[in-house]
Amino acid sequence: MTFNKRLVALMARRYLFSRKEKTVINLISWISLAGIAVSTLAMVVVMSVYNGIGELTQTLFNVFDPELVIKPVEGKTFHTTDIDYAALVATQGVAAVSPIVEENAWITRRQAESIVMLRGVDSSYGRYSGLDTLIAEGEYLLKGIDAIRTTSLETDEPVTVHYLLMGWNVMLRLGVNSMTNMPLAVHIPKRGTSAIGLSMDEAFNNGYAYPAGAFRIQEEIDNMYVVADIDFVRRLMSYGPDEVTALAITLDDSKQLSKVKQQLRETLGEAYTVSDRLDQKPLYYKIFRSERLGVFLILSLIVLIATLNLIASLSLLIINKRKDIATLKALGMAAGDIRKVFFTEGVLIAAVGVVAGLLLGFLTCLLQQHFGIVKLGANAVVDAFPVAMRWVDFLSAFLVVSFLSSLVVAFTVHRAKI
Repeated sequence: MTFNKRLVALMARRYLFSRKEKTVINLISWISLAGIAVSTLAMVVVMSVYNGIGELTQTLFNVFDPELVIKPVEGKTFHTTDIDYAALVATQGVAAVSPIVEENAWITRRQAESIVMLRGVDSSYGRYSGLDTLIAEGEYLLKGIDAIRTTSLETDEPVTVHYLLMGWNVMLRLGVNSMTNMPLAVHIPKRGTSAIGLSMDEAFNNGYAYPAGAFRIQEEIDNMYVVADIDFVRRLMSYGPDEVTALAITLDDSKQLSKVKQQLRETLGEAYTVSDRLDQKPLYYKIFRSERLGVFLILSLIVLIATLNLIASLSLLIINKRKDIATLKALGMAAGDIRKVFFTEGVLIAAVGVVAGLLLGFLTCLLQQHFGIVKLGANAVVDAFPVAMRWVDFLSAFLVVSFLSSLVVAFTVHRAKI
């Protein structure tokens, strides 16, 4: 006698949701269900928080890393007159082209000092990069007119004063703030000279600039970068007025990145490289992807451990239902159909658990997004843990939990003596 699938499912559901019989076995089944739900919830929440932290970190990096960067294949610098600069600006999809001069520098103030990466930018850089919105102390200012000094010198010629925008940690090391009225000394080694046996003036190009403010973006950036006016850095480097180390490209639409990148490569030729953010920090993105995979595998292992509870609950249920099994056999039900009943119950426990876990995970992430329930430290960039939900994480959690649960249930039922 063959029993249809509907009857098998009905019997499995009755064993799980029966209201008349409350035993320890039912309690263990519900504990197994709760374990699967919690592990699914953990997988969704942890992956969503990890996504949020990754997106936040990338966003902070993106403020400082241009969407596209043009550099020479050979040498450190190039002249904008050596390329078709007008064609770059006119490229469809390009919003702005900003020159950059970047070099290691030594900044001193009395007994304080700091080795930094000095980035010289033009007046439009802050607006296009968004750096002008991330000033944590002071103001975004690269150069200005010193009216007091002009008056004291009794001259009609304006005196230009240069300013520095420092990473937060650089500012702390130097012991300054935006109210410091003493200029900082900026030293860059002269090209083609060695500092051994030479005086400061002979070994370094020296300049002076006032602290204007500090930006707080990301630990790595805050530790090493200082932004200044490009003409100030060019003078320290003895560069020409059109000499740059890179060109920063800002796009109208980031979705057109691949297309614009290819167009710029065709315009510039093989003598120059065009790098997107992935090319600029390949190690960071590789580590991020590897960490994400590692976190997912660890969570999958936790899910596997949670599904092992099904072995105990199903084994005890089969032992408890010996009389029912004997009755079903007497009615002509084959052993294979009886196994299907218990297999269906195990799958039903897993299905209810995974659906409940996904719903709870979604609600938890939604609450964190809107209310920021779990806070970060006082010195963090954001107040609460960032969350970014992705449908692929929900699908992955569903597939992993379903697969592992089905595997455990099939193993348990197959080994049971029925």
